[in-house]
Amino acid sequence: MARTVVEKNISYDNGRKCFYVCLDMGTDDTNRRYRQYRTYQTLDAAREALREHVLTQRKSESQTPVSKISVEEWLDEWMDTIIRPNRADTTAYSYEKIIENHLLPVFGSRFLDEVTPAEIQKYYVDVMREKGLCSNTVRRHHDLLAAAYRTAVRQGRILSSPLDRVEAPRVRQNETAFYNPAQLKELYRQVEGHRLEVAVHLAGSLGMRREELCGLKWKNVDLERRIVSIREARTCCGRTIVEKEPKNRSSTRTLFLSDDMLSLLRREKNRQATEVVRNPEGFVVLNRKGEPYSPNVLSLAFTRFLSARGLPRVTLHGLRHSFATIASLQGVTLFDIGKALGHSTPATTGRIYTHLVDRTHEDVMVKVSEALKPEKKGEKEKEEEKAQEKAQEQDQNQDQEKKE
Repeated sequence: MARTVVEKNISYDNGRKCFYVCLDMGTDDTNRRYRQYRTYQTLDAAREALREHVLTQRKSESQTPVSKISVEEWLDEWMDTIIRPNRADTTAYSYEKIIENHLLPVFGSRFLDEVTPAEIQKYYVDVMREKGLCSNTVRRHHDLLAAAYRTAVRQGRILSSPLDRVEAPRVRQNETAFYNPAQLKELYRQVEGHRLEVAVHLAGSLGMRREELCGLKWKNVDLERRIVSIREARTCCGRTIVEKEPKNRSSTRTLFLSDDMLSLLRREKNRQATEVVRNPEGFVVLNRKGEPYSPNVLSLAFTRFLSARGLPRVTLHGLRHSFATIASLQGVTLFDIGKALGHSTPATTGRIYTHLVDRTHEDVMVKVSEALKPEKKGEKEKEEEKAQEKAQEQDQNQDQEKKE
């Protein structure tokens, strides 16, 4: 008997007295579509079966990757569309080096959705053992992979990220060497008149970062108002020197100049005005040729200066730590220290300068201990005690005389 179409994909067979449902099962290996037919006794049952099939197909389609793509292809696309247009050149450069030197040799030819959590976990162990990378460095590899995979999930390239089931390498806080007040004073004494004098004072007395020292220009130094505005930074991107904005929004800040700093900067500005220097952009910190330093060259020059004079080894960033330490010793709060250093929150300051928090803990314990000590007796109370002791001694002497 002929079947009568009841509605789309549902027909009724008068002979067999049942409803036929046509289910679209997609395509076969030859890319040809194929269908299945199922029978139901009632129209409601046929409709429910068709509805469930459609929902299942839609869910399956939403979970199926749009296309197979290799890790190398995806990282290349991710860098072009997400990282390079939206991140600093230095960030993009560091990502490129991690991808090129480490990730592609291991995962590059694999499909993005085939890399397993176990393989990624093993990769972390291997690069630390075989290549000698520290856990902090490998953590950057993890963060890069996690960000790339998150984007792939959001764009429907893969179902889920294997990084969600990977234990990230532990970040270890490195202790940075710093100078105490006496050591910093000695450094200031020995660097006087040297070409590094301005850079050393800006780092030690203002807490400026190395890139901020190299990027500071006279247009951002107001000697009349006694302020320095941190607005630019100068950093390395491979062999290229890049001028950019400071590290983050909080790093854009204004710092007050003490009498010593004001006098030093005035002398340096006058010296540059009287000497022939190739400094059309007006940088404050210059090398012996009258040119602005690159950050790496400035660090090397400072290290050699310390070595030549037998001073304790410390980096320019260590002078920034020295600034924070001395400020804390003077009773400045972590909040105010963080603002001067350009940190976004006091928590950032506390995490980086753990020794300041430890010293604060010591102060707290001492103050609590002092508060719990017994009160000292006054002079009047002491005199009364002595009188009582003397009276007792006299009574004892009288009793002894009676017995005799």
